[in-house]
Amino acid sequence: MTAALTERSVNEALSNVQEPELGRDIISLGMVKDLVIDDRAVSLTIELTTPACPLKDEIETNVRAALVDIGTESIAITWGAMVRRASAATPEALLPGVKNVIAVVSGKGGVGKTTVSVNLAVALAQAGASVGLLDADITGPNVPLMMGLEGQPVASASNKITPLERYGVKTISIQFFVPEGQPIVWRGPLVGGAIQQFLRDVEWGELDYLVIDLPPGTSDAQLTLAQAVPISGAVLVTTPQEVSLLDVQKAHAMLTRMNVPVTGIVENMAGFVCSHCGELTEIFGRGGGERYAREHDIGFLGSIPLDVTVRQGADVGIPVVAQREPGPAAVALTTLARTVAARMSVAAVRNEAPVLSIS
Repeated sequence: MTAALTERSVNEALSNVQEPELGRDIISLGMVKDLVIDDRAVSLTIELTTPACPLKDEIETNVRAALVDIGTESIAITWGAMVRRASAATPEALLPGVKNVIAVVSGKGGVGKTTVSVNLAVALAQAGASVGLLDADITGPNVPLMMGLEGQPVASASNKITPLERYGVKTISIQFFVPEGQPIVWRGPLVGGAIQQFLRDVEWGELDYLVIDLPPGTSDAQLTLAQAVPISGAVLVTTPQEVSLLDVQKAHAMLTRMNVPVTGIVENMAGFVCSHCGELTEIFGRGGGERYAREHDIGFLGSIPLDVTVRQGADVGIPVVAQREPGPAAVALTTLARTVAARMSVAAVRNEAPVLSIS
């Protein structure tokens, strides 16, 4: 006859279940909560390190197998998530409620950096994370159009700026404060000052991720951000062509010099598949981003194909990941968001000691 289930036997069984991305068991990571044992029935909550966990199904399969192996006949799993702070730096007073700052960076314009920023933020929110989006491209603010946001933010009860919200993403942009069509012709110090104000004076609240869409190149905006807050990770955006890779190399070198961790590189516009004949046309080439990642020992976050729905959605304020019928670009961008969240979790765990052991 199988021995009775106990809290110790259940914990021992679950200590053999690894969180695949983190390489540690779910007991030492403190992911098992609210364990209840009733004869041969077990109920528990598994607290993921991000609601965008890409390997949730694998974890569930392994948990159930481990519990069945010790004689469990009924298993009820409730899912939760507790995003951890990836940066090893001390939380900055400017953003006390923000756990992770993700900077989206490109070496040149026109590679789809804002498209990646917007869809990354929306996809993270769709997964259940609390997300903010800061449009730091002060002289070329396109985030409001792509998010379908209009109007001017109002003051909060604490006399801070209340960001506008859509798709579950709190958003701020200089475009909310200037007349439509008016150019913003500012010198570097004014640009840096605006970014600092958006960090300091916006009511961001508690956020798992703050995605920051930086202007292209290497300038005051990037320097201001790196000096103002601990950046959890930077996402480099490139197209496959050599001229884009040349510029992204400069952006990468800038991040390294400023001690900003690079989460990885994403290759945008990686090929166009004809909807009529199915033929793949590599308009900007293919594989340049993956080759760069390999040569420079950084993570490759995936390729995003050219897809007309990206342009159509951006023009009317519906990010491609929020469209009813997701195409190949939406699938790739959703996968990108989950990959970035997973890498944030890995970075966070590396900065922590095990939180629980079997007694």
